[in-house]
Amino acid sequence: MKSTSESSKPGTHRKWKSYAAAAAAVAATAVVGARAVDADSAWYKALDKPQWQPPSWAFGVVWTPLYASVAWAAGRGLSRARGSERSRLAAGVGVNLVLNAAWNQLFFRRRSPQAGLAGTLLLDVSNVHLIRRMAATDRAAAAALTPYAAWCLFATALNVSLVRRNPRRRDHL
Repeated sequence: MKSTSESSKPGTHRKWKSYAAAAAAVAATAVVGARAVDADSAWYKALDKPQWQPPSWAFGVVWTPLYASVAWAAGRGLSRARGSERSRLAAGVGVNLVLNAAWNQLFFRRRSPQAGLAGTLLLDVSNVHLIRRMAATDRAAAAALTPYAAWCLFATALNVSLVRRNPRRRDHL
């Protein structure tokens, strides 16, 4: 006799695969991005930073729940989307995560606030696109992405400030 538990309902396997894939993609993004960050480098320490920049330790504290919310939202959205909408949503999530990890590479690895600014602006555009696409599938998932998008806008403002305070700053110390 079949059980009527949650695990035997049609679509449950697909749902958990969506959440697992989203969590794995977000975790990979976090690892790739974190590997590029070197807040203790002489180059980064020498940058003229605004007083309103949070301390370095705060970024990990903020990003951890933001990444969790992105994973949850992506898993929920992907588990509810069907057909070509699911494919477009998966592509949107993928592009967004690549842009997210790319910022660290552009800013820290290239030691270029200017390149970082270009990357964060692209990420902001991707966030708007992803939230709109997610809202078409699931409003709760789209709402869960708004703190992430807001933090990215804050990061963009910080990056703008760094570019203004450090014109042409690209040293290889």
